[in-house]
Amino acid sequence: MVLKIGVIGTGAIGQDHIRRITNNLSGGKIVAVTDVNAEQANAVVKNENLDAKVYENGLDVINATEVDAVIVTSWGPTHEEFVLASIAAGKPVFCEKPLAITAEGCKRIVDAEVASGKQLVQVGFMRRYDKGYRALKNVVDNGKIGEPLMVHCAHRNPSVPSSYTADMALTDSFVHEIDVLRWLLNDDYVSAQVILPRNTRLAEKGLQDPHMVLLETKQGIRIDTEIFVNCQYGYDIQCQVVGETGIANLPEPSSVLIRSEAKLLTDILVDWKDRFIDSYDVELQEWINSTIKGEMHGPSAWDGYVVAVTVDACVKAKHTGQIVPISIPERPAFYSKQYVLQ
Repeated sequence: MVLKIGVIGTGAIGQDHIRRITNNLSGGKIVAVTDVNAEQANAVVKNENLDAKVYENGLDVINATEVDAVIVTSWGPTHEEFVLASIAAGKPVFCEKPLAITAEGCKRIVDAEVASGKQLVQVGFMRRYDKGYRALKNVVDNGKIGEPLMVHCAHRNPSVPSSYTADMALTDSFVHEIDVLRWLLNDDYVSAQVILPRNTRLAEKGLQDPHMVLLETKQGIRIDTEIFVNCQYGYDIQCQVVGETGIANLPEPSSVLIRSEAKLLTDILVDWKDRFIDSYDVELQEWINSTIKGEMHGPSAWDGYVVAVTVDACVKAKHTGQIVPISIPERPAFYSKQYVLQ
């Protein structure tokens, strides 16, 4: 069986997904696309040599009879509408983050999905598909370092564009740690605190950088994360889990170690796409495979909702200087680790 996919949004990430599904992955075929820029959508179809129809809008893609499943890679504020429409149409939908731009919007999606009786939504948190994070989770899950006590993380970018403003370190960058650490530790958060260190002179005027975020989980695990988006030297993602009997570190990306001119050198990536490009392939291939089987795996709408609630708490903590409680309702039984569509 071939999964016939409609893509809503043909910007950078939309084009990347179209390209990987068409050229790198198996079991999926792009049959419909749309974008607010119709000229761009038509150019993508032509340049990628797709046998796909260009629709006027996302709702038309969702309701097209030839479309089995939907990928949403449009502007963030449109995600809620398209995901809700996909649920109403009974079609599986892969939505890039954010699931919705507010926690309330995410909760509306959760409620609609539960009411539909079918788990149809997957959110694009790709770090769960990174081989390094999967290796680290295997260590934690198998008790190789005992019970986790603390986690130390860093999320560093060499630089960010001038459009990166205000709270985006929390709402756009740190969201990946929020999701992957819940998955890694199989735990939820109960409080957040944000500390603002000395500001780097390399940040755009008015932008606070770096941030320090402190989270506490239900099990009492303490997490600290540095978000530094003008670090200059490269794109650097770090994660260290301190357990009762040992310490486990996220593996570094593969690179050649050079001994030359009295120095020991190794390259550091500078582009986040290079760091996680393989994860995107694994993520979408697993989504295609499970959808064809009538199953849903991966980050769910519930996970998207929890991330949104946690982000809101972090933003409040930053602006108030207080430790902010995070209140997450009990996860509905509907959201099991593996869900088979009826």
